[in-house]
Amino acid sequence: VGMELCPALGITIPVGKDSMSMSTVWDAEGGSKRLTAPVSLIVSAFAPCVDIRRTLTPQLSSDSDTVLLLVDLGRGKNRVGGSILAQVVSQTGMEPPDVDSAADLKALWNAIQSLSGEGLLLAYHDRSDGGLFACVAEMAFAGRLGVDLQIGENADPLSLLFSEELGAVMQVRLSDLERVERNLEVNHLLECTHRIGAPTESNGALRVLAGSKVLYVDPILELRRIWSGVTHRIASLRDNPVCADQEMESRLDVSDPGINPKVTFDLQFGRDFEGVAPLAVLREQGVNGQVEMAAAFTRAKFRAVDVHMSDILSGRIRLEDFRGLVACGGFSYGDVLGAGEGWAKSILFNAHARAQFADFFSRKDTFALGVCNGCQMMSNLRSLIEGADIWPRFVQNQSERFEARYVSMRIEKSPSVLFAGMEGSVLPVAVAHGEGFTEFTDAASVEAALRSGLVAARYVDNHHQPTERYPLNPNGSPHGMNAFTSRDGRVTILMPHPERVFRTAQLSWAPAGWGEDSPWLRLFRNARHWVG
Repeated sequence: VGMELCPALGITIPVGKDSMSMSTVWDAEGGSKRLTAPVSLIVSAFAPCVDIRRTLTPQLSSDSDTVLLLVDLGRGKNRVGGSILAQVVSQTGMEPPDVDSAADLKALWNAIQSLSGEGLLLAYHDRSDGGLFACVAEMAFAGRLGVDLQIGENADPLSLLFSEELGAVMQVRLSDLERVERNLEVNHLLECTHRIGAPTESNGALRVLAGSKVLYVDPILELRRIWSGVTHRIASLRDNPVCADQEMESRLDVSDPGINPKVTFDLQFGRDFEGVAPLAVLREQGVNGQVEMAAAFTRAKFRAVDVHMSDILSGRIRLEDFRGLVACGGFSYGDVLGAGEGWAKSILFNAHARAQFADFFSRKDTFALGVCNGCQMMSNLRSLIEGADIWPRFVQNQSERFEARYVSMRIEKSPSVLFAGMEGSVLPVAVAHGEGFTEFTDAASVEAALRSGLVAARYVDNHHQPTERYPLNPNGSPHGMNAFTSRDGRVTILMPHPERVFRTAQLSWAPAGWGEDSPWLRLFRNARHWVG
């Protein structure tokens, strides 16, 4: 039996019980050809995403009068072969879950798409990785809510709770239940859909009930401690154990309100700018953030020009032609061994480049921004930047790991032209760096920086207080300092990535009502306003 994989080449590969060896292929005429290496088939696919804002998460909503629904594509079979349950009791089990009906699987996809499009799903999670108990527990962790889980009086608790059959749990409003059930009926899934309970109080318990009988109960925080235990142990061995302990403590902190943004300015600022201003978007070997950076500045009415360091060194492009300069982040020089410092030395040790940058920074009609590797690079150019003498070096994170996280940042009072009007705001932002710890020469230098008025932003906890605790402060910088400006405010450096979150849709989470542009676009519009 043969299946033609590449008609253009006339090649077929045998499929059948005797075709496990892929060292032989058959051509279109039936002749065989021996290959010097095994043949492998890689199948991939892609599809358009119509609206990235229509995302679903496992986070349970605290809305009152909601219900949890289980769409059971196993249709009551609850096979546990190969499940996590079987593994933890050192067994393999007999029959594993299977896709018994491809039509059901397609129908669930269609139902979820239409229900999501109508805004009827508050939360959604897959059951097939760990089973119903793990699915509901993870939803409870995400929402920090207790759950009453009802499994029915005659059910076999182990198989029902831990079978990894296909299926999904959805949270919907009781007021929308009729519309949801109508949708599921149209997709022939209503008969395998069951009401399985509802969320309860904040940081409550996960209770499993069979009718009125309580089969199991444990506080959500205790379950999360167990659930996070393996991760904590791995991190303690692999990373800085102090950071691992701090992260574990933060997960179990009942007083933590979660990400809690505060916006102190008009989100519509700068929408009426006319014309464009030239901006150099500077990159070096390994930098990969230039497209996002250009997009953010373009949205703020700049004409972003892609400038590689080789353009500067060769003289193809001169900085004198620009009012603005932004040095981007990514992985310059592999993002190791002071990556941005290597970038800076390519400027400092080249007379032509050094003169260009010195002239640019000395002009009073220019501004500059350094982000991530660009921040690290510009901090090493402080000898060329008037009023940047208190800036620190940026070195390896205290966690000893690359950190890609979503954290909160408080804008401080400073002369930075880019942060003008944003003082006091607390905004969530993306971070992605391995060398973001602000290293000062001594304790006196730290205090001098704090008194200088040139600290433009700091990492804060969810109560809006500056913090050094991991992971709210992902690199451990003293007093949460992560952004600095020059005395005249024209040059600003920061380790986080505002260009990756200038649209609300880019944020991992955002409050309702922020609209298309996130508050971070104000930074880029401030630059355009300053240029005039």
